Amino acid sequence: MFDLIFTVLCSTTIALILKQNDRQSGNILLLLSANYFVATVIGLIVWGSQSTKIFSWQPVLFGALLGGLFVFSFFAFAKAVAAAGTALATVSARLSVIIPVIFSIIFFGENPDPKNWIGFLLTLVTIFFFYKSLGSNSQKKLRLENYFFILAVLVGIGINDFSMKIFNEWRPESETGLFLLSIFFFAFIYSILIVAMQKIKFSKATLVRGAVLGIPNIFSTFFLIGALKALPAIRVYPTVNISVIILTALAAAGLWRETLNRPGIAALVSGSLAIVLLV
Repeated sequence: MFDLIFTVLCSTTIALILKQNDRQSGNILLLLSANYFVATVIGLIVWGSQSTKIFSWQPVLFGALLGGLFVFSFFAFAKAVAAAGTALATVSARLSVIIPVIFSIIFFGENPDPKNWIGFLLTLVTIFFFYKSLGSNSQKKLRLENYFFILAVLVGIGINDFSMKIFNEWRPESETGLFLLSIFFFAFIYSILIVAMQKIKFSKATLVRGAVLGIPNIFSTFFLIGALKALPAIRVYPTVNISVIILTALAAAGLWRETLNRPGIAALVSGSLAIVLLV
């Protein structure tokens, strides 16, 4: 349970830092590069501090693949925001919870009880209210490629999350440190290459935010893996998503004086009920 709580807290911190970066118009790729660099350093320290360091190519190669998917998902999210607006992009990211839940049922035989099913349905209701609270961006006429970015966000983040479940079932716990190090190291390599190719100008403020982001980013993944060892994935993923929606909304109200409209309040109520039924 502690792993689940810390996953939620780290994930909420990530959401708030990304929100602040968007408010300050920071370049997302520069932010990600700094974030992945710090996460790599932390991953190296964690792996190096292990009393028994077992090297295996499987977690390294899997981490290299996921590192690319991490960067792609964030890049797709940035494109989706620009093309379709924050509301659609954000709700697509939250709807990604469908993928790891369904795949966990299909591939790992997890069987939700009726209470969990109701909780999962309330999760979808919460995401709907969350979208309504953000407001639809009807001013933008979506083209076919815009829908591609929205779908890419949903699929990319969903596969990223489910990959943690795959690792848990496939590899021993002793390889977790090496796996995390590989993910963030390769993500840093990929993202810094894009920054260099696009000749993005460095911004001290964005780099600082990215450095801070790297801390909760790697630990959210670490705690998520721990939560998936203790609890069924069909309970973990929706709980994390809904908790992040609720805590981010409450934090935004306190930090930036953002008021909650009626759909926002409805999202908090349905989300709270969903968490009670899932946990």
